[in-house]
Amino acid sequence: MIKICFVCAGNTCRSIMAERLMKRNLKKLKVKDISVTSKGLNAKGDNIAENAKQALKIKGALASNRKSVKLGKIDVKTIYVVMTEQQKALIKSTQVLSFKDLIGQEIVDPYGQDLQTYLTTCEQLEKGVEILIEKIIKWRG
Repeated sequence: MIKICFVCAGNTCRSIMAERLMKRNLKKLKVKDISVTSKGLNAKGDNIAENAKQALKIKGALASNRKSVKLGKIDVKTIYVVMTEQQKALIKSTQVLSFKDLIGQEIVDPYGQDLQTYLTTCEQLEKGVEILIEKIIKWRG
């Protein structure tokens, strides 16, 4: 089993959207041996942002509520995927990728912005998720 954990600041926008977009794609591809979660460096148990839910719904991904989860102890068997280079520096693991590594750009926090901003963020996340899945499939052989 390959374990992926998407990480952002609060786990109410970017990382939860990445998690759900990746799960949507894995389901379409019928891939069952990749486990996907998300957490936040500063998560406080808040619900997913309303515009994140709306963007996920538009993108055909799970759009239900979920409380944010704080990143705790690092699991050496998990691949962490972060939104920014600054977040990458904060996670002390040899298995950390950033979206800059995947798509050449960081994912800016859309928190508090309009739905169009969330949809743009979703499109960036989708691109990174697709590349990540391709990399995992090639790596596995």
